[in-house]
Amino acid sequence: MSSATPHRLPLAGVLRLGRPSDIWFKPALSAVASAAPPNLILLALGRLDLAMYTMAGSLCAMYAHNRPYAARARALAWVVLGMVGGLAVALVAASLTSDAVVLVTVGALMAAVQKAVCDATRLGPPAHVVLAFISSASLFAPQTLGQVPGHVGLALAAGAWAWLVGMAPALLRPHGPERRATAQALNAAAAYAQTRGTGDGHVRARAATAAAVHTAWQSLLAAGARPDHTRRALERLLVRAEVALAAPADTDPGRLRAWARALRGTGPVPEAGSLRGTSEELLGVDVELALPRRPLRSRLAPLAPIAVRTAIGCALAGYVSLALGAGRPYWALVTAASLYQANVTLTWSRGVQRVVGNLVGVLVFAAVVPLAHLHPAAVVLCCLALNFGAEALIGRNYWLGSVCVTPMALLITEFARTQDPGRLITERVADTLIGALVGFVAAVVVTNRRAGGRIEHALTAVGRAREHAARLLAEPRPAPGALDTARRALAAALVELRDTTDAASGEWWQRALPTERVVLAEQAGHRTLAATVRRQGLVPLAQDTGRTTEGTRP
Repeated sequence: MSSATPHRLPLAGVLRLGRPSDIWFKPALSAVASAAPPNLILLALGRLDLAMYTMAGSLCAMYAHNRPYAARARALAWVVLGMVGGLAVALVAASLTSDAVVLVTVGALMAAVQKAVCDATRLGPPAHVVLAFISSASLFAPQTLGQVPGHVGLALAAGAWAWLVGMAPALLRPHGPERRATAQALNAAAAYAQTRGTGDGHVRARAATAAAVHTAWQSLLAAGARPDHTRRALERLLVRAEVALAAPADTDPGRLRAWARALRGTGPVPEAGSLRGTSEELLGVDVELALPRRPLRSRLAPLAPIAVRTAIGCALAGYVSLALGAGRPYWALVTAASLYQANVTLTWSRGVQRVVGNLVGVLVFAAVVPLAHLHPAAVVLCCLALNFGAEALIGRNYWLGSVCVTPMALLITEFARTQDPGRLITERVADTLIGALVGFVAAVVVTNRRAGGRIEHALTAVGRAREHAARLLAEPRPAPGALDTARRALAAALVELRDTTDAASGEWWQRALPTERVVLAEQAGHRTLAATVRRQGLVPLAQDTGRTTEGTRP
């Protein structure tokens, strides 16, 4: 049965600023370090008109900062290839036709593909938005087929430099991402332990802890099979977080937080002590590394409604912009592309943030543009400063980052030639409003009825994982590592169930959600997780001691 009443569209809290990321300065510095050399070289050569192509490669440095370096190397390489590939397709299309309707259609289809692939691979911020911005803007850059190889080559060279910038911190802190993920899991577990498992907000704290622990395990798994002491110490700390999740009333939150603080710096990794009833061989990580990953096709299939929503919304936004005589319909297209989140409610919130950020951003542009017009070097320096500000602020709220992104995007158009600021501001405001309005209407009209079905699949996955763990608990001697692997598989299924339910709860026009079944499945799943911890004899922190091993270095 479909719901006939749409959800409320929230305004409270949409613009509220969150806490800055622990590593807010790293992506900000990486963005500057990757963009500065290519732009300064082009400035010295008097060819700032080519900066749009090098920016395509430089912006790749904004990705994958939370991934371990082995995984980051792979992710950044794919981002560079995706960015350059999208640029190549856009430039070829631009060289073959000047029909704006065709170009908008191509841009919308590319944005849909970029959205689907980024979501399926869980690439993380800035996800498809930067890719769509580069490819859509390139569609409207005057081009000939003979120029395409050179322009693509510039982007590829800048992308290679961005890859080096993204990997450079590994020389100083090779386990930094894993340490941060483990610290976040310990802090989340401490917050849950403080509720004693029954206090106010304990359900939300339990879900947050399960998600943080799962993310940390994924971080360690993504790092690959490296049998070093640091990784083993981090694994033991994560098991301690799992113990806190299973027995919050018997856990000392202060010790968890102390371990988390120790991981933030560059000192030795705290040693959690030996785990009674198990051993390092029973952690099961090596077993999980051998498991096959889900094929990309199966991960893309559930995202089809979101991809269709993105394609239709972006295309309509571009067409409306063209019909109203806008000179840069790709701004409306990119605005629509930036809206689409996991559900309609989140899409609405992002729309509000985008509009507010862009409107404030054009005011910043109006204040900065007189300085930028003094000299080409001033344009480059202003863009670098705004790039730093965007990456430093966007983690607190999307609208705050957009305040810097908007003037930076407007200044990029000045690389080729000086333009009328008043006209740029007018077109940007118009295209922002068109893209946000048309994009949101498309999100409402193009329904995602698969969201409820995904909950059913997630419930089935939790049931199977729980049954598997229960069978192992019934065995007198489970295979080495089997119980640990089953415990983490169940935890992952519970996290997926919660994420899927939260996403579906913000969708409109769908049948009633099985809320009671979800709650019961979560309760039963967490009881089974606690049983696996008790079966393995893991000691609650209140009964154990921790120490630091000086030989464990970052």
